[in-house]
Amino acid sequence: MLNTTLCYIQRGDEYLMLHRVKKENDINRDKWIGLGGKFEEDESPEECLLREVYEETGLTLTSWQYRGIVTFVNTVCESEYMHLFTADGFEGIIGTCDEGELEWIKKSELMRLTLWEGDKIFLRLLDENEPFFSLKLCYDGDELKSAKLNGRNI
Repeated sequence: MLNTTLCYIQRGDEYLMLHRVKKENDINRDKWIGLGGKFEEDESPEECLLREVYEETGLTLTSWQYRGIVTFVNTVCESEYMHLFTADGFEGIIGTCDEGELEWIKKSELMRLTLWEGDKIFLRLLDENEPFFSLKLCYDGDELKSAKLNGRNI
């Protein structure tokens, strides 16, 4: 089981989103996602978060919050625990990302983007300031088959 981070950087009523369009064999190809990636050996969730955000954006986070854990299961790739964060403080200038295009998107426009169905669930939970949560998402390819919030079907 992989461990990854996923972060939504906030600026007012916007999130910095990554449109994954640069890698051919990418399970996230053409989708809009937050920022993050795989843990390196011996990294904590926070260390991975800071490194991945810097690598993908050039930004250094100065204020962030650990919001939840998402268990992502899919028939076409390795399962992962995604450690979910939001951030509202950062320094630096956004650079070029080798995984896709970075763009500030109004939160009110997010659901119009090409997102994983499960992402819509946790983006709503983030928007509602849900306390720390555990969300399990089970997919068959791109199709969401089941979702459990804090151990209960939703």
